[in-house]
Amino acid sequence: MSFQAYLDALEAKTGKTPRELLAEAEVKGFDSLTRAGVVAEWLRDDYGVGRGHAMAFFHVLKNGPTISAKHVGTTGSHRDESTELQLDGVAARGSS
Repeated sequence: MSFQAYLDALEAKTGKTPRELLAEAEVKGFDSLTRAGVVAEWLRDDYGVGRGHAMAFFHVLKNGPTISAKHVGTTGSHRDESTELQLDGVAARGSS
């Protein structure tokens, strides 16, 4: 599963775009210094999100929307289209 696919699945599970979840995390006082377990627990308790999807979100919370180019342009199951993750949701991209 690509990094972007994790975020898209997170949106489907929570009903909120990654950007909306970032805003909610900020209201809760979470930032790049917050421990991953705290963020994963919040997403699990409030939205029923599993650890893998929570960790993808945590990466964005901690590091922003840029990811490694390691899988960009590859043909493997972890391939991403770009090093920049889309945080405004699936509908904003016109994808399904």
